[in-house]
Amino acid sequence: MEIRVLKYFLAVANEGSITAAANALHLTQPTLTRQLQDLEYELKQKLFVRGKYKITLTDEGMLLKDRAEEIIEMVDKTKRDIISSGVDIKGDVYIGGGETDAMEYIADVIKEIRITHPNITFHLYSGNAEDVMEKLDKKLLDFGLLVQHNDTSKYDSVTLPVADVWGVLMRKDCPLAQYKSVKLEDLKGLPLINSRQAIKKSPNNEFFKWFHGQFDSLNTVATYNLIFNAAIMVKSGIGYAITLDKLADTSDKSPLCFRPLEPKVEAKLNIVWNKSSVRSAAANLFLQKLQEKFRH
Repeated sequence: MEIRVLKYFLAVANEGSITAAANALHLTQPTLTRQLQDLEYELKQKLFVRGKYKITLTDEGMLLKDRAEEIIEMVDKTKRDIISSGVDIKGDVYIGGGETDAMEYIADVIKEIRITHPNITFHLYSGNAEDVMEKLDKKLLDFGLLVQHNDTSKYDSVTLPVADVWGVLMRKDCPLAQYKSVKLEDLKGLPLINSRQAIKKSPNNEFFKWFHGQFDSLNTVATYNLIFNAAIMVKSGIGYAITLDKLADTSDKSPLCFRPLEPKVEAKLNIVWNKSSVRSAAANLFLQKLQEKFRH
């Protein structure tokens, strides 16, 4: 498969029309049709279902679309990395992470770099730990910001000088809001909205240890991977979200408040990167500044 043909395929998949895709690609319709037919012949699979008004993808076509997007993204990233390897450092740095105000520490490093290297562009990707590690492994991200209880043994890392605190997000008008902190016995019987990332059993998961083996007996009514939608469920009175502090709006105007767990449970944060990856000059500069600032 040629990269050029994969781009043709993605154009048709996204447009849902050979005519529209041909116009966008500045190709004739017969030329584009022939390229797609050759691709289907090469793969020995039907990739499209040609309807009267719209083209849809077969299961094999959907699989190819996902893989083609990753391939094109990697090709484009590689091209930018090589172009940016000159003395005058420029290019792109890709950083992924979950929701945390620890991103301020990364922002400080980015701000420092931008003063002397204004041609470096930083791309931020928000996702849970699984999403970030998958993109790291596929070399689609240069760095990831992860809570320390995740298994990061296959990466190199720097620990940030900050820790998030686990607690409960709740409505201000609920009985539990009158307390300054939440104990395990306070959660028994309550409808809980739990982080899928946090509830994974792991020897390094201090959050999971806090429950003393009683987690499975609690009343979990929903799970989430990012807190925004979970906070809406809390506002609606569906349950109490166990989450990290400072992620949801708990200002005076908000109906929500946050109470830390007691005993206190902290989540330290690591910036991680692949041990074996060949990084661009821009990514190497970011790593250098990162290590200067946080590695002691």
